[in-house]
Amino acid sequence: MTQSTGSPAGVDLNLLLALNVLLEEQSVQGAARRLHLSEPAMSRTLGRIRKALGDPVLVRAGRRMVPTPHALAVRAEVGAVVERARALFAPGRDTDLRTVSRTFTILGHDTIAATHGAALFARAAREAPGVRLRFLSESHVDGPFLRQGTADLEVGVIDTVDPEVHVETVHEERMLGVVRAGHPLLAGELTAARFAAEAGHLIVSRRGRQHGPVDDALAALGLERRVVGTVGTYPASLFVLRDTDLIGLIGHWGRPLATTLGLVAFDVPLELPALKVGFAWHPRHDADPAHAWLRDCVREVLRSEPPGP
Repeated sequence: MTQSTGSPAGVDLNLLLALNVLLEEQSVQGAARRLHLSEPAMSRTLGRIRKALGDPVLVRAGRRMVPTPHALAVRAEVGAVVERARALFAPGRDTDLRTVSRTFTILGHDTIAATHGAALFARAAREAPGVRLRFLSESHVDGPFLRQGTADLEVGVIDTVDPEVHVETVHEERMLGVVRAGHPLLAGELTAARFAAEAGHLIVSRRGRQHGPVDDALAALGLERRVVGTVGTYPASLFVLRDTDLIGLIGHWGRPLATTLGLVAFDVPLELPALKVGFAWHPRHDADPAHAWLRDCVREVLRSEPPGP
């Protein structure tokens, strides 16, 4: 990297690009590989960044490196500056995606990666081989992940967002019940009373909540179910349901996963609210052609039928 001669106070503007990659990779080795530098050269660049910012930026935590609070605070701003620079010099709609080298982070529940990950990786390989996709699971706490730059796109049911964040709903759907094959609930007419009382229920909640819309719908009918516990993700719940008589829920997008495990999905005999499935992004990505391509990819896979077993 060469020193920028016309920048204020002699600041090397190329350090912004290096800082952005370091914060994405959280690894000197990974950043060196991305920037086609040797590890010693990348280490020296990190040293210059630390001196310029007056902050360690990345610190050791066991065998890996983690960003400091200051690095987390500036990550989104650094990413936005780099993206604006790319957009300034990119030929707009004629951007050659095959020359793009980026890592995109997608935040969402595990079922998104399990059902649509293969299609997204395949499309990236065809159209943008320099793009890497990093799926992050939803946290048990909410946070301004898009604003902070922790994620480039949030996918799934978008319920809490910062006011400036853009949200696009792709479709609406309702939850399905799911049980093991041969479950007693599947024999005979399925009523709300049987659904509530036939067996214990397993809830999927990233926050560990043991009450949800199903309980509200049952209460309106004077009914109550017995919740035996919660798990954090839908794929995890399916393995529990496979080996028990518990009753669970799954979205239409996760039905192929249930079928693969020999489970049976069915319509819940209750009036449940529709779920708005889509994606959200921060407006700083609006003019970024590569991010627009990512949004197109996610929009397409969400509109498609999940692949069956």
